Amino acid sequence: MVLHVSPHDGLPIYLQIMNQIKYLVASGRLSPGDELPPIRVLAHQLLINPNTVARAYRELEAGGLLESRQGSGTRVSERGSPLAKEERARILAERVDALLAEARHLNFGHQEIIDLVQERGRVIQSEKGER
Repeated sequence: MVLHVSPHDGLPIYLQIMNQIKYLVASGRLSPGDELPPIRVLAHQLLINPNTVARAYRELEAGGLLESRQGSGTRVSERGSPLAKEERARILAERVDALLAEARHLNFGHQEIIDLVQERGRVIQSEKGER
């Protein structure tokens, strides 16, 4: 698991960590039961205070995304994330917003965008069938 934080991001570092872990779970890169790095190890890798990592882990645990047990580390919740679907939808919505903004600048109408998305979907589906 590789995370990146920036003190110049404008978002508190613990929130940057939380958002990246949520993304990794929502995208399937972290699965239920996967172990996260120990707090001190991640803090050392990111060159930040361990309390910052601990806060991110605590908040994610409170949200049901992570589980931690004394002596066995912190893992992605086996119950499945209540946030996973919401997070995937949020990520996709951000990308759709960017697509719509770009389409507007290129003078594409909504129906043209829908037609293009459907066409690209057919192309991708046919490429999957060729493999």
